[in-house]
Amino acid sequence: MEVFAGYTEHADTQAGRLLNALDDMGVRENTLIFYIWGDNGSSAEGQNGTISELLAQNGIRTEIKDHIKVMNELGGLDVLGSPKADNMYHAAWAWAGSTPYRSTKLVAAHFGGTRTPLVVSWPKQIDPDDTPRPQFHHVNDIVPTIYDVLDITPPETVDGITQDPLDGVSLAYSFGDADAKGQKPHQYFEVMGSRAYYENEWIASVFGPRTPWTPGISPSIFKWTPDGDTWELHDLSTDHSQAHNLAEGNTDKVTALKDAFRETAKDNKVFPIGGGLWSLVFHPEDAPSNPATEFTYTQEVIGVPEFTAPKVGARSNLVKIEAELSDDSEGVLYALGAFSGGLALWVDEGKLTYEYNLFEIERTRIETTDPLPTGKVTIEVDTTVANDARPPALDVAIRVNGTQMAEGTVPRSAQLTFTANDAFDVGRDSYSPVSEAYYDRKPFAFNGEISQLKVTYKQ
Repeated sequence: MEVFAGYTEHADTQAGRLLNALDDMGVRENTLIFYIWGDNGSSAEGQNGTISELLAQNGIRTEIKDHIKVMNELGGLDVLGSPKADNMYHAAWAWAGSTPYRSTKLVAAHFGGTRTPLVVSWPKQIDPDDTPRPQFHHVNDIVPTIYDVLDITPPETVDGITQDPLDGVSLAYSFGDADAKGQKPHQYFEVMGSRAYYENEWIASVFGPRTPWTPGISPSIFKWTPDGDTWELHDLSTDHSQAHNLAEGNTDKVTALKDAFRETAKDNKVFPIGGGLWSLVFHPEDAPSNPATEFTYTQEVIGVPEFTAPKVGARSNLVKIEAELSDDSEGVLYALGAFSGGLALWVDEGKLTYEYNLFEIERTRIETTDPLPTGKVTIEVDTTVANDARPPALDVAIRVNGTQMAEGTVPRSAQLTFTANDAFDVGRDSYSPVSEAYYDRKPFAFNGEISQLKVTYKQ
């Protein structure tokens, strides 16, 4: 949490630099600023505290001792917040951060998952005061507010495309009157089956099938259906933190709000309820990815974003490399991901090494032992999804000129993604290095020639 506190201070300081620049330019007085602190409630994806946050998104179960072991091996507490950790605080801190509201990010049912502070500044038009505005509003009200204060009518078409109507309501009426009656009558929320519907100080909600702060994937989620969910009901005029569930004595109100949610969800293309779980839980192979099944690279490649790159760490695939080796060959032949999670193949000291880095918790290395041939060679890394486990194991074989030189099994694989912001490279590991073996030599560019690297999905 100290690392997060440091980051928030850093982010706030950068926002301050922007405001200072507006002052220096002489335009601050007539600049309308919306400062939204966060895009959701506090994140519980750190679960029990994590060294690598995307373990949660991939549904990989771990124990606290696993993270402490890795942290100590990398240098102890000082590694937190460094390039060698993708750490996230314990979910209990998320609950504390969302206080007084219940729950956290990824829970649409409770304001702990959706409410964030907003500060609006416009010195020329708004007299500052320290009275919080109690009116209910949502992020979809920001654009209507800008249109309102600038007296702009939203376009009905853009570049010939008919635009959907804006659902938001201008909140400009509250700028000068902290006690003004709220003008937003209703709003829906939904994320991965967790959902809610607000209407005139009442909110009906469903927690949903997934608990963000619980490691792994619960078997019960595979039997979940939204038709069986239990709805809560809260009167926000007397219960702003949703502490008292009134559903049992107000079934008609619950039914009315459920029906209103259904109609609004239909209008806003929300269905199917829980659709976000499809690739996250049920079918990670269907997650957003490049639709190609073959990828051919004929030169050094730098920084192909992971979501557009071949999924060499998740699918059965064959990587075939045409390269030229010498006695002093060294460097990365290809890499996907980062130190926080990824895979790489490199040559060094006369051997090929393949490493599958499962979010720092498990690192599987497969190395050749016999001498490598020199000159023009064909290197193949043959990966096969080995079972139906969640997550599945991978069998990996390394061949050179058709001769198998090493094999091994990756116990668990990352089926969704290694990172949200790293890349696929050929001939180097350009950003965050996958392996500690060459961390201090990054990008550890290959000193030979790669004439072609081809990736083919096997099924």
